[in-house]
Amino acid sequence: MSAPTRRLTTAQALVRFLSAQYTERDGVRHRLIAGVWGIFGHGNVAGIGQALVEHGEAMPYHQGRNEQAMVHAAVGHARHLDRLSAQAVTTSIGPGATNLVTGAALATINRLPVLLLPGDAFASRPCDPLLQQLEHPAEADVSVNDTLRPVSRFFDRITRPEALIPAALNAMRVLADPVETGAVTLALPQDVQTEAYDWPERFFAERVWPVRRPAPDPAELAGAVRAIRAARRPLIVAGGGVHHSRAEDALKALADATGIPVAVTQAGKGALRHDHPADLGGIGHTGTAVSDDLARTADLVIGVGTRFTDFTTASGTLFQHPEVRFLNLNITAFDAHKLAARTLVCDARAGLTALAGALAGHRVDPSYEAEYRAGKERWERVVEAALHAADDNAVPTQTQVLGALDAVVGEEDVVINAAGSLPGDLHKLWRARSRRQYHLEYGYSCMGYEIPAALGVQQAAPGTPVWALAGDGTYLMMPTEIVTAVQENLPVKLVLVQNHGYASIGGLSEAVGAERFGTAYRHRAADGTFTGPPLPVDLAANAASLGMEVLRAKTVRELREALAAARAADRPTCVYVETDPAPTAPGAQAWWDVPVAEVSGRKAAAAARARYEEQAATRRRHL
Repeated sequence: MSAPTRRLTTAQALVRFLSAQYTERDGVRHRLIAGVWGIFGHGNVAGIGQALVEHGEAMPYHQGRNEQAMVHAAVGHARHLDRLSAQAVTTSIGPGATNLVTGAALATINRLPVLLLPGDAFASRPCDPLLQQLEHPAEADVSVNDTLRPVSRFFDRITRPEALIPAALNAMRVLADPVETGAVTLALPQDVQTEAYDWPERFFAERVWPVRRPAPDPAELAGAVRAIRAARRPLIVAGGGVHHSRAEDALKALADATGIPVAVTQAGKGALRHDHPADLGGIGHTGTAVSDDLARTADLVIGVGTRFTDFTTASGTLFQHPEVRFLNLNITAFDAHKLAARTLVCDARAGLTALAGALAGHRVDPSYEAEYRAGKERWERVVEAALHAADDNAVPTQTQVLGALDAVVGEEDVVINAAGSLPGDLHKLWRARSRRQYHLEYGYSCMGYEIPAALGVQQAAPGTPVWALAGDGTYLMMPTEIVTAVQENLPVKLVLVQNHGYASIGGLSEAVGAERFGTAYRHRAADGTFTGPPLPVDLAANAASLGMEVLRAKTVRELREALAAARAADRPTCVYVETDPAPTAPGAQAWWDVPVAEVSGRKAAAAARARYEEQAATRRRHL
């Protein structure tokens, strides 16, 4: 007797399949694909578009305005839900598909799941070439979707309906696997999307993908314990893996029991509350003085769920103890082996819990605790000075904007940022009060991430105040999803900071001898330089034209009042503030490698090269 089947198009089958997929961890089940973002056009309107109409009760649909932004929204959603739930993104076959590449790179670099469903050229090739088809003279099966291969953790092109079955199962496997996850691409030729096939009913049955918590290997655990017991100045570096694993309580228990201090990466901030005695704040180029000072003298650096990027390691110049060694606790062996470390390959919560049990009775020397606690107190005075203005009627600086926001938010609020000068200020100064309050995308440092990501977080956490912090540069990259926020009634709060240019790159340009060239939004003067007055743009009016309620603030007092009003609002609201450009943030506490011209006739570049060579000489290879 033959197994029961159901006749559906490929696109209809895919939508039904996705609606029945779940993850499960610690006995709690989550829908794996919570919804589909889409912009319809040539290549997906008759396939996926029709399927979402046909089976709309099974799969929520969200209308986006920019394909890259839709991926950012899905990434924000997945991150806030600890990678246990994801969203899909469907696009047309041409520019819509290639617009996915930046978002896909961001997702994969940050190890965050998103399912990409771009349309593709006809598999049957009834007309060649067709609109938007890439013609390659030597590889006829190449399409623009192949640009997604290097930024996808799994890629397949579905050239026959029945090929969807293994591809879809593999796609779910990768999305649900904390070791493998990232962007997953199923390229869908437009004719195949609409072809009918007799699908086995079992393909549409509920399927649960377990998210494992692998325990540490006993031999690795014993070696890790020996290394920690032998260290006199150990330092934990907590990364995003702590959050993804929900390992914050386990980290706190280990720090409480042993007194080992904890510094955090951008992705790891909030792993401990800011007021925990062992929390030293950010580490690396944008870190705190106390974190970086301890990092320079640490004899054992214990990485937990971190990739150890160049910002964290100060481009290889931060960890300077002559005998420094590394112990990396990570669910991926690839990351655990970085910096020639002793490895502990396991889930972060499982590994931290095992370490705490095996280290029972062990504690760092009281003088070491007293040293880092005193450093923490000194840094807190720096934070207070940067965040608070002496005059409530003054134009706020950027750090005072953060101070005003700090005074308004509650523990449940989420603050989102990604690029510009704000990430450095936030990493040094923000006081994270809860595990998911601090949401920085800094693996790809992608301008334009903030507003769409806020939509994804708001969908993941209805009723939570969600703040997107954006400078004028990043706002101009991608404001379009404001329309989506209005359409879907997502009451995100946008803090729009206007300083008339690229503040972060302007400062970097000056530091490397490029003299802030091309970093300000100004009229071109007669001599060709951009030194005229600021451009007469009104970004607040632009936000209002897209449907946001806009509150303008000119002083510190007005800013606090506007932020409080925005937090209470039940519709998308923008707080717009022009800032005093005077630098009030503490400077970089560690180096970052940006090469400088080796030869130049300009004094600024020559001086920058001398400083560069001095810093680069301190770089170490940890072997």
